[in-house]
Amino acid sequence: MDLCSGIQKMRVGQQNLQGAVLEVPEGRGPLCQSCKGICSGFLPHSWRKACTVCGCSVEDHGPGSDLDDDYNMGRLLADSKYAYLTAKVKGFRVYKRNRMVVTNPVVSRKDPTFDTITYDWAPPGLTQKLAMLYMKLLPKEKRPIAGTEGAGYRRRQLMRQLPVYDHDPSKCHRLLPEDQLQAMQAFVRLYKEAVGVGEVTLPAMGGAHPPPVVKGEPKNGKSLPVQPDLTALTNTNGTEDCCQTREYHCSGCGQLAPQDSPVVYAEQAGYARLWHPACFVCGECGEALVDLVYFWREGRLLCGRHFSQGIRPRCSGCDELIFCEDFQKGADGRVWHPDHYCCWQCSQILTVACSCPQTPAPCP
Repeated sequence: MDLCSGIQKMRVGQQNLQGAVLEVPEGRGPLCQSCKGICSGFLPHSWRKACTVCGCSVEDHGPGSDLDDDYNMGRLLADSKYAYLTAKVKGFRVYKRNRMVVTNPVVSRKDPTFDTITYDWAPPGLTQKLAMLYMKLLPKEKRPIAGTEGAGYRRRQLMRQLPVYDHDPSKCHRLLPEDQLQAMQAFVRLYKEAVGVGEVTLPAMGGAHPPPVVKGEPKNGKSLPVQPDLTALTNTNGTEDCCQTREYHCSGCGQLAPQDSPVVYAEQAGYARLWHPACFVCGECGEALVDLVYFWREGRLLCGRHFSQGIRPRCSGCDELIFCEDFQKGADGRVWHPDHYCCWQCSQILTVACSCPQTPAPCP
C-alpha cells in the first residue's frame, strides 16, 4: 500500500470512528475485504482499477457475478487450443466452468439426511473420486467451496491473475491509438498461444488423455469425455510394471509424488514434469494458479499477470499493459503511462510540484 492510500484510509477510518454508518450507501459497490470497517463501499475511479474511497483494488472489494467471470474466461480461452472449455452463447464464448456437487449421507438416530457440498470449480473431465482426491490436497482455505473463503479466493485470483484488459482491447480504460492497438493485438496472439490449462491425473498418466479436438459446436449438449477411474489403473493383479516401480517427484517441492495421488501436468512444460496440486503455483507471486490456467516461460510456471509483465511493462496507475514507448519510469523501477504519473487526489502530473497539503508530497 502506498503512502497516499494509507493516509486516505486513516482519514476515512477517523470519519467512521466519529459515527459514520458502515452499511453500503446507495450507488456504492461492495465493502472492501482488505480494510473492513474503513471503506464505505466501492466507488470506482475513472481510470484506476481501484476504489476512490480506500484506494484498494477492485478484487479487494469482491468480484462481480459468476456470469461475468465466465464471460471473461470465455474471452481468454476463445481462439486458443482450449476453446473446447467454452461454449457459444448468444454470439459470445462463455466458460463451461465445471462445478461439482458432492452429497454425503449423515448417519443419525432419526431419518438419514444428506450433507451437500458444492464446489464452484473442479478440474474438468475427472471422475468425482479423483476430483475429490485433488481437492483434499489443496490447502483448506483455498478449496473453492461455494460460500467459503476458498471460493472468494478463487474469484479474486481470477481478476488478479487473468485481468481481462490484458487480452481484450475493448476492456482497456480508453480507446487505444492505431499503433498501440496493433501492438496489443500482436501481444494477444502471443498470449493466447502461450496459455495452458493444467491436466489433473495420476503420475505416469500425463498426456494419456489429451483434450478432445473440437470442430464446431458439440451436438446434443454432450459434455466433455470423462476419464476412467484412474485409481484402478495402478492395480496390476500382483504384477509390477514400469509405472509402479518408477518414482515420481514434484517439480515444485522435489518431494515424492505417490502413485495413487493426483498430480498436475502442464503440457507446455513437457510430461517429464509434474506438480503436487498445492505446488502448482506461479513462480513469481507464489499464488495457486487459478483454475489451473498457466503460462510456461523460461522454465517457470507463471500466472497471466506475471507472464504479461515479463513481455510488456504494466502501468502502476491504471494496471494496464503499456503499448506506447514514451512511458514514465520511477526510481523504484515502477512505470506509468505519461498521463498516469500523477497525484492520487488532484491528478497533478508529478513532474511538476504537487500542491496537495500532504507531507511528503502525494504519490501515484
